[in-house]
Amino acid sequence: MRLPPALRRRLARWRRTACEALGSARYSRPSLHEIDRKLERHLNFDGGFFVEAGANDGYTVSNTYYFEKLRGWSGVLVEPVPALAAECRRNRRGRVFEAALVAAAGPGDTVELHFAGLMSTVAGALGDEAVTAGHVAHGLAAQGLAGSYRLRVPARTLTAMLDEAGVTREIDLLSLDIEGGEPAALRGLDFHRHAPRFICVEARARAEIDALLTGRYAVAEVLAESAAYQDVLYQRR
Repeated sequence: MRLPPALRRRLARWRRTACEALGSARYSRPSLHEIDRKLERHLNFDGGFFVEAGANDGYTVSNTYYFEKLRGWSGVLVEPVPALAAECRRNRRGRVFEAALVAAAGPGDTVELHFAGLMSTVAGALGDEAVTAGHVAHGLAAQGLAGSYRLRVPARTLTAMLDEAGVTREIDLLSLDIEGGEPAALRGLDFHRHAPRFICVEARARAEIDALLTGRYAVAEVLAESAAYQDVLYQRR
């Protein structure tokens, strides 16, 4: 008999937690393309601090889960889809912000989000309606999801979230995987106050990301590459 999805998730979480208690990372490296392993080449230390946007459920394809659970890191997670943010809170210790990252926002501002699981995207982040629809359809098919829907979610800047969370220590890693919203997220970060040592970006518009970071950051490594995007690691100069 096939177990219900919620029960399967609970059993998988129990198995991971048991292994982690024994110091085993057997089930605790969930990132795509082994990005967490590649990041560890540059960030091979305990007790660091991360910010991860596009946190999903806190585990699936997370770039920071391993660092929190096995290396003692702490941090802030950002996930705009309410159901996923709730699951993220169950899987992680850090502060979870239920919002979408934008370049500028005032109190009460919202944006429209197209749900597609791991490939959910803010309206306009990828271009016009046709491009967004194609992206959502691909995301649903790739993940076996039944359908999409649109919802309004709070719009916040990275700087506002970090201030609300009371972050005063250095950020060792900023991970951005928000389906085209990465340039807006970077525009909403005050680099004079919060300049992460490393920034890992799923770059669909590589030239735009490079331009935003030029002078402050250099490319440390291209961690993964596909026809649609590159996962690029930038290091603060």
